[in-house]
Amino acid sequence: MTAMQNVAVASRYAVHLPAPDDFAFWRERARGLVQCDVPPDRVAWIEPGGTGDLFAAESPARSEKRLPLPPADAPPVRASKRFLEVARSAALHSDPARFGLLYRVLWRLQRHPRLMEDKADPEVRRLEELAKAVRRDAHKMHAFVRFREVEEEDGTPHFVAWFEPDHHIVRAEAGFFMRRFANMRWSILTPQGSIHWDGETMREGPPARRSDAPSGDPVEDLWRSYYASIFNPARLKVGAMLSEMPKKYWKNLPEAELIPQLIAGAQAREARMVASGSLERGEKPETLGGIGTAIHACRMCPIGELDNRAVMGEGPLTAPLMIVGEQPGEQEDQAGRPFVGPAGQLLGEYLERAGIDRSEAYVTNAVKHFKFVWKGKRRLHQSPGAKEIDTCRWWLEAERSLVQPRLVLALGASAARGLLGKTVSITKARGAPMHLEDGTELWVTAHPSYLLRLDGEAREEQARLFAADLAAVRERLEELAR
Repeated sequence: MTAMQNVAVASRYAVHLPAPDDFAFWRERARGLVQCDVPPDRVAWIEPGGTGDLFAAESPARSEKRLPLPPADAPPVRASKRFLEVARSAALHSDPARFGLLYRVLWRLQRHPRLMEDKADPEVRRLEELAKAVRRDAHKMHAFVRFREVEEEDGTPHFVAWFEPDHHIVRAEAGFFMRRFANMRWSILTPQGSIHWDGETMREGPPARRSDAPSGDPVEDLWRSYYASIFNPARLKVGAMLSEMPKKYWKNLPEAELIPQLIAGAQAREARMVASGSLERGEKPETLGGIGTAIHACRMCPIGELDNRAVMGEGPLTAPLMIVGEQPGEQEDQAGRPFVGPAGQLLGEYLERAGIDRSEAYVTNAVKHFKFVWKGKRRLHQSPGAKEIDTCRWWLEAERSLVQPRLVLALGASAARGLLGKTVSITKARGAPMHLEDGTELWVTAHPSYLLRLDGEAREEQARLFAADLAAVRERLEELAR
């Protein structure tokens, strides 16, 4: 240990972050402190306005001058790709202890480079929890920001929204709204700060109050009518709805005031829909809920006539990745959800290893009903035929047109046919993108159930190929997001 490092260990340092979401600043200071061998209990990480440490009273300029400089021969800092990915999200959490936690994990990574793979480690687990909460908050912001139109002095329209994030996500999510509403002049006001887009330049503004945002506009009556018309009673699950649309957001959503009465009348409305025959396939439904209702009534192929239930896809409407399987299995048929059986569990494990968050993907199947034959009291899986896949392709395309993913991953030949309209060889198609008619990238790999049917060296080889395919998908998603 150098003399400078001896001094570093004996001293305590305060790092004043310029902003609560400044991960780049934290990363630079953390790297230097690690190279000076400063242990975590010798560092205080202080956010703007923080008062929880004796060093908080020290001026940022003085604290900055006291920080040690890494020696010229300091070794490089180890930080795995997974750590950096999780850390970027976790740094946006509102927990005041997050930067200290990040530094402790980074410090430990120097001795244990594979620490992030230990899901039982309490600090790794806590870091993952913080990152997950931030991703969920960002998803809620995407879903529940509602713009109201106001008129500028020159007569041009300006759209203003109010949102109350749980975490420091506003600046991080500005790019999403800039891309989504590139041709609008808009502002998003929050208690943490504001962002403003004039069609060319993004500006930051000070924190705002709810009263600074408009309370409504004439378009909201139209929006309420639309929401009431597409509300799907056949798919109503109150618990799931409250999980996805917590009541804290209701006050900012014009349609939310309709929810209690729509829930109350859901059962009667569903009965009227069935009686009128409006569940038959005609024009493509305009919502995922409408698709879910329609596939339950679909009898366009023999599979729909079996003793089974339709299984609708699930995932966020704004998912950048759509994962398409073959068809529901026994357990999916019973649960009414895609990929919950052994193949789904194996898929979840490989997605996690590849760094793909399944909760942020839209997961569905090329065929919506479970095809089987009875053997005694058991139902044995049967693969769908080409005609059955082609018949169900209508529903799959309806889902894809609503989700509009950046990338689609087909698991198996049946899924690939459902997207392309033709059969392809997995061996020849995997490892490189194909393009659907609208230009969306399609990647093809094996179905995880194929791995379950193998053993020995054959399974090891196919598992390696499957993992490599998912890693390539993850890298491509990152490229498309830039």
